Order: sequence, then C-alpha cells, then structure tokens
Amino acid sequence: MAQEQVEAPGPFDAFRQFFSLKRDVLVLSLAMFAFSLGFQMTTRFLPDYLVFLGATAIIVGLFGTLGNIIGAIYPYYGGVVSDRVGSRYALTVFGLLSTIGFGIWLVAGLFPMTIDLGAIVLEPWVWIFVGLLLAQCWKSFGIGGHYAIVKQSVEPGRLARGFASTETFRRSAFLIAPLLVAVLVADALMPGFLWVLAIALVVGALGTIVQHVLYDPSSDTIGKSFEGAGQVIADLRALPAPLKPLLVADTFVRFANGMVYVFFILVITQVMDIGLTVTVPAFGTIDLSPAAFFGVLLGVEMLVALLTMAPTAKLAEYTGLKPVVGLGFLVYAIFPILLIFAPEQPLVLVALFAFSGLRFAGLPAHKALVVGPAEAGASGRVTGSYYLLRNTIVIPSAAIGGLLWDVISPELAFTVASAIGLIGVVYFVIFGQEFEAYGRSQPA
Repeated sequence: MAQEQVEAPGPFDAFRQFFSLKRDVLVLSLAMFAFSLGFQMTTRFLPDYLVFLGATAIIVGLFGTLGNIIGAIYPYYGGVVSDRVGSRYALTVFGLLSTIGFGIWLVAGLFPMTIDLGAIVLEPWVWIFVGLLLAQCWKSFGIGGHYAIVKQSVEPGRLARGFASTETFRRSAFLIAPLLVAVLVADALMPGFLWVLAIALVVGALGTIVQHVLYDPSSDTIGKSFEGAGQVIADLRALPAPLKPLLVADTFVRFANGMVYVFFILVITQVMDIGLTVTVPAFGTIDLSPAAFFGVLLGVEMLVALLTMAPTAKLAEYTGLKPVVGLGFLVYAIFPILLIFAPEQPLVLVALFAFSGLRFAGLPAHKALVVGPAEAGASGRVTGSYYLLRNTIVIPSAAIGGLLWDVISPELAFTVASAIGLIGVVYFVIFGQEFEAYGRSQPA
C-alpha cells in the first residue's frame, strides 16, 4: 500500500479553516479577538504601570500572584456556569465584567489618589489589583465556554486544527496589540498608556455586544447543575487518564513561567533599560522608549506564533499531540534563563523573542489534549477542573519570583524558574500520554 502523503501546511491554513467553521465558532473568535486585543494591550504593560504608580517589585509579584489566584478559581466556576446556562449568556456577563475592569485601570491612572484610612493607606496601585478581579473575567471564566464550543463544532481527530483556527485569529490581536502600544508609548509609558486603556475599554464593550447579538446558542450543550464543594473533588478525581501526566508536567512549566512572566517587561525597561533606534524611509530616525521596544518584541514573538501554530497543529495529526506539546513546554522552560543572561543588544533580544514565539506552536495541541477525552456536555467542567488544580498550585509562583528578584537578584529568580520548568519537560517526555484520536495518522 502506498504511503499516504502529508499535505504541507501553510501559515494561512488556520484562517482558511477559520472561515469554514460554524457560526458560533466564528462569533466566539470575533469576541476572542476583541478581548485579546484589550487584554494584551494592557496586562503585559501593567507591571511598568504599577511601578509608575509607586509599586515595588514585591508588589508586582503579588499582582502576578493575584492573577494566578484568579486563573485558578475563575476557570472552574466559569466552566460550571457555561455548562449550566449555556455559553452565550455566560460569556456576555464575563465580557461586561472585563470591560468594567478596563475602566477601573483607566480611572486609576487619570485620578491617582492615596487614600489614608488611618491604619491602612490605599496607594494608587491598589486599584490595579481591583481592576484585575474584573478584567480577567472573560479570559479566565470564558475558558470553559471556549473549549466547549470548539469541541462541539469539530470532530475529535481535528481538534488541534480547530483550536489553531480560533487561536490564530485570537492571537492576531496579540500581534496588533503590543505594536499599537509601542506607537502610543514611543517616548515614555505615560501618558500614552492612558490612551491604551481607553481603547481597551471600547473594544471590550464592542466585543460584549457582538458576541451577545450574533452568537447562536442552539448548539449549546447543557450539563448538570453545580452541587457544591464535593462536586469539585469528584470532578478532579474524574479527570480522564491522559490528562493526569499532562497536568503534572504543565503545572511545573506554568509555575516556572509564573515566577517570571510579569517581570519580562521590567527586564527590558529596568534591568537592561534598552530601547530601539530605527531609521524608517520617509519618517527618518525613530527612537523608541524601552516600554515601546518591549511592545515591538511582543509583536515579533506573536508573528512567529501566528506563522507556526497552524502548520504545527496540522502536523500533529500525523506525529501525535505529545511531541508538539513537549516542544511548547521546552521553549517555556528555557526562555527565562536565556532572557536574563542575554547580551543587551536589540537584535539579540529580537531573535530571542522570536524563539519564544515557538512556545505558542504547541497551544492548539495542548488544548486538544485537555478537552479531547472529555464527554459531551462536560467539556467546560473538565477544562475548568484541569485549570483549577493546575492554577491553584501555581498561585504563589509570582510572589516567589518577586521575592527572589527583590531580595536576591533577578538572575536567580529567572534561573530557578528555568530549572523548575525543565523538570516538567522531562516528566512529560517520560510519562505523557497521547490522545487516542491522534494515535493514528489522520487524512489530510
């Protein structure tokens, strides 16, 4: 029998696949684009915004830890709500709350006030913490709805490709967002970042309206109602077998990333304090501030991600999900140590962030491996249980990273992070399991 030829995938396959998906996936992706644009324009730059408002490195680490707490708690209950009331209404509420969060961040910068309550003094950066509780709602609560919608719309052997379609469209916003920020903060973070927050507020409101009006809930699967804390334990115990080694490895890798993620911008703006000078025809010489240069680096990272996600997801149908997920884990693990010890040269940093973009190549396969084994009507719950356990363990990571950064050195914080991440990579290589639907070659 002649050996089946693998069709060479291209970087734009995900967009062609995207426009062939069902309407609910298209609408979801439009909302994902809007909220990803708003969230990516803001959160990657918030650590520098916090420092501007008077926060220390330890406070920045605690901010990252709050994000980890939200990431641990919100997805599970978001999955429960999504399974119970349907994705349309769940995502609409989550979108509205996120939009309000963007507004709080904007007001905190427009009217920075220190409030003296006697025993407690509320610094201006406190409101960034308050805003995060709301702004992360769509991103974290909506995970269950996102996974459930894609699963019910794509056949099992094409899950990675389905996730690549929505993920590629979503991460197009991740490419646009930091470049837009780079333009607005070209000279310095403030006051341009206030315009960034205003734009995030507008796109959040538009995304909420679009998803509520256009989304067709007729295909939603409704699961059972929530039955209390005992159900959380039961759902965790009932996680499909292929998820358990993935969960262990993923937890190590994400703990490592969580230790340093919020400090990436501070490496560029404070440790290296490096900007970028470029000469553009018809515009002349442009000097970018360190914060703007960080936006350019994020744009380079996401461009590589967009060019590699779809081809990698399609190839996973032939190689299996495990090698692709393992590649993403490896890049996650070694990036921190490469960054902190990188030469302070713009081109080196551009190349390094381009390499970092490869970690996103494994995301569609990772999502397929998470939701693939779940039963119909329980996709949101399985997804939420997975992220509840993983993100609960990851909660203290940013605070630990901030403590190491502030008390000892940034170099130690990033080195320890990479060491922890590599433990997860090795564990996954040894114990990671394949999703059965990908255990055989799929037709092109």
